[in-house]
Amino acid sequence: MDKKIDLIINAIGDAHRENISGDSRHYVEVDIGRTAEKMGLSELVEKYRGSFAIVPLKRPVPGMKVRIDGRTFVNYKQYESGVAVPGYVARDGELPYQAYTANHSMILNS
Repeated sequence: MDKKIDLIINAIGDAHRENISGDSRHYVEVDIGRTAEKMGLSELVEKYRGSFAIVPLKRPVPGMKVRIDGRTFVNYKQYESGVAVPGYVARDGELPYQAYTANHSMILNS
């Protein structure tokens, strides 16, 4: 287990705290590897490159919208903050999580 991944997940939750609604169908993706890089955690950049946390939003944000099948997130885990990550990322850390239950149809805001 790596407590550094917990730092990244907490940073993502903190950055979006005002906009998170844990059960929303609208969401944004946050690149975990890029967040590690911004935080100076270079040893995690390659490990999590291409891994995305999803942040369910209270309301849609301006920009393009893409409808995504909710089954895409079947193996995701959700933290108390509302942020959800792939199961393999969650298992790397020590933060408590639960299974993420996505809506039947999700909307990616980009």
